[in-house]
Amino acid sequence: MRVESDTQLARAAAGAFGWSFLNTAMSRLGTLLVGVLLARTLGPDEFGTFAVAMVALVAVLSFNELGVSLAVVRWERDPETVLGTVNTISTIGSVLLFVTLCVTAGPVATLLGAPDAAGIIQLMSVSVVFSGAVAGPAALLQRQFRQRRRFAIDQVVTWTGAGLSLALALMGFGAWSLAWGRVVSTFVGVVLFVLATRPYRLRVDRSLVEPLLRFGLPLAGASVIVFAVAYVEQVVVGATLGATTLGYFVLAFNLASWPVNMFSQPLRSVAPAVFSRLQRDITALERSFTLLLKVVAIVALPVCLVGASAADDVVTFVYGREWAPAADVFALLVLVASLRIFFELSYDLLVVLRRTASLLLVQALWLAVLAPVVVVAARREGMVGVASAELAVALVAILPCYLVLLRRAGLKVAPFAAAVRVPLLVAVGAAAATSAVLGRVSSPFLGSCAAGIICLAAIGGLVALHPEQARQVRALRKPPETVSALAGVGER
Repeated sequence: MRVESDTQLARAAAGAFGWSFLNTAMSRLGTLLVGVLLARTLGPDEFGTFAVAMVALVAVLSFNELGVSLAVVRWERDPETVLGTVNTISTIGSVLLFVTLCVTAGPVATLLGAPDAAGIIQLMSVSVVFSGAVAGPAALLQRQFRQRRRFAIDQVVTWTGAGLSLALALMGFGAWSLAWGRVVSTFVGVVLFVLATRPYRLRVDRSLVEPLLRFGLPLAGASVIVFAVAYVEQVVVGATLGATTLGYFVLAFNLASWPVNMFSQPLRSVAPAVFSRLQRDITALERSFTLLLKVVAIVALPVCLVGASAADDVVTFVYGREWAPAADVFALLVLVASLRIFFELSYDLLVVLRRTASLLLVQALWLAVLAPVVVVAARREGMVGVASAELAVALVAILPCYLVLLRRAGLKVAPFAAAVRVPLLVAVGAAAATSAVLGRVSSPFLGSCAAGIICLAAIGGLVALHPEQARQVRALRKPPETVSALAGVGER
């Protein structure tokens, strides 16, 4: 019975991962294409104004549901028993934060170097309430591995927002076009999430409030610090160097985040639920974590390292010469992205193992080290110095911290290093080959094409070297018996 149950879990996880990956791929491709058109239409100044508003919004969204939505995924009993209380806590917290953001929009915009962004911040703050109201239903879909339904919802939301933003931008609405696209698409998402998980309930079970807050508040605190770590450099760039420079930096950040969103986000939509069901078997946890890490490394490391080598050609070809100053920043931030993939997967595993206090300490350390370093770097070396500082801190200080936490949780770290060793060596070789080829190519288009070919060749070579991972990747599209290896279960 145990083998059958584990195999069913693995099949469900594999199917969910496949839909989640397809969802992310289509969403990110659409966002990238529309983002290119918007960047070319708006220019660095308008884009920088919107970036200021987006930083403020993301800050609030990092903790608007007070961390309780993950309890729906993590809850060992029927999640329906806790969903109504989660909805209530999340909605109340979001309304309070909406009011706070509206009141403080002016000072926040001024602090970030774009006083004109205050109105845009107030408009976009409406989406805080929308997001909080459906945090519980979204988590329920994740818990039930209903990524196919999530795929449909996210695609409608993505293309609604992108289409509206692009139309308004072409009509001359500037940065406001992006704000309206965000608010309208978020509202559409509310309707679809409620329909997918109805009936929608708002109720308070007093016996659940304390355990939910005890579980969620440390995660909310950690999420605030996670936001600060991810966006402190943008705050510093905006406050120190102005909104236009922030526009360059944010474009580089968004492009560099593509590997994280493309490869890490699908895993994070499935991994917590899988880890939660394996949390009593540390050997299965270690095996599944190592496998997921290796599969992602095979694809993500060549993309990140080759992207760094081809930064000038990629940014110039995709966004135009007007955005060329963002290339050096992108080259550094895409290397940070390769580390973030490991950090985020480790974070999800440690949450399931109830190491939330330790995670909070690591995030606090990251912020304490990073904040003063990027302030000094911004004043001395500009936005490139800020990106360099972020890479150095992630590599020297934070990577060892996560390895220590995983080891203290009972996992061996040697298999993790072994899992990424060959993909890393191949990616370094591909990056070197890219640099050599681009030195002889003068066209950004040809350079980007050459980099893409080298990257695909590196990934293809890694798949050939690891046929077992190739089978597991193919298994994500259909759940045969062998897919049980995805979760590290079903092999009793």
